[in-house]
Amino acid sequence: MAQVGIVMGSDSDMPVMSKAADFLEKMGISYDMRIISAHREPDVFFEYAKTAEEKGFKVIIAGAGMAAHLPGMCAAIFPMPVIGIPMYNDALSGEDALYSILQMPPGIPVATVALNGGKNAGILAAKMLAMSDSGLLEKLKAFTAEMKAEVEAKDAKLRETGYKEYKK
Repeated sequence: MAQVGIVMGSDSDMPVMSKAADFLEKMGISYDMRIISAHREPDVFFEYAKTAEEKGFKVIIAGAGMAAHLPGMCAAIFPMPVIGIPMYNDALSGEDALYSILQMPPGIPVATVALNGGKNAGILAAKMLAMSDSGLLEKLKAFTAEMKAEVEAKDAKLRETGYKEYKK
């Protein structure tokens, strides 16, 4: 049974949404990924959001661009946390999606990550699940240690080689 639902309105969102899925896989978290348009197939969307809890989802990650109704509508129907990913677009640089996801009415919160922030959405979902899963919490601590080690290695290389050699 999947713990996280990942939903996007279009396959053009897949490069961003796949980063969330990749991180969840790295942490051993099961997910279900779907392409569902809240505007073009509202009946399918409604059924997805309405049955997400009984499917075992603990968190939904919803990516959307432009009007970006998918995350907010998930939050209006699904009783557990929803993480919204605003998608960058050429028309308004993703600001329309960002504001649409951020500016939810009282009582319908959507945790919002940066434009195209797929990986951070996966990390945030994992942290939410880790509140009741000590094994997952340990994996997240190891991931944090890996990030620290990567930065330390880059700093050591910079100090060793100098700026001009480092950037090659």
